[in-house]
Amino acid sequence: MAEISWDVFQQIELRVGTVIDAQPFPQARNPSYILHVDFGSEIGVRKSSAQVTDLYTPETLVGKQVLAVTNLPAKQIGPIKSECLITGFHQADNTVVLAAPEIAVPNGSRLA
Repeated sequence: MAEISWDVFQQIELRVGTVIDAQPFPQARNPSYILHVDFGSEIGVRKSSAQVTDLYTPETLVGKQVLAVTNLPAKQIGPIKSECLITGFHQADNTVVLAAPEIAVPNGSRLA
């Protein structure tokens, strides 16, 4: 993997938000949910498609804090525009574990 400079890394906005709504996304090519994530007053609520259906249900996602990239351009995914990139870790069985703070932090907090 190519190294990036510190200046490039600092341009990536990795922020915490709380999932306020999670719905099945039946039109997605791969099983997914549509998540609405609250990133606080500075950024607001953003929508994203997340392929996390193996380990999470909509009910377990609502209220969960997640780490997301918030400064990528919106991307059309089927009928929705994804406005942030929810982060997670692939396991050996290809399931995704969401990246999240261990202790609750204010929505919009930037990864230090």
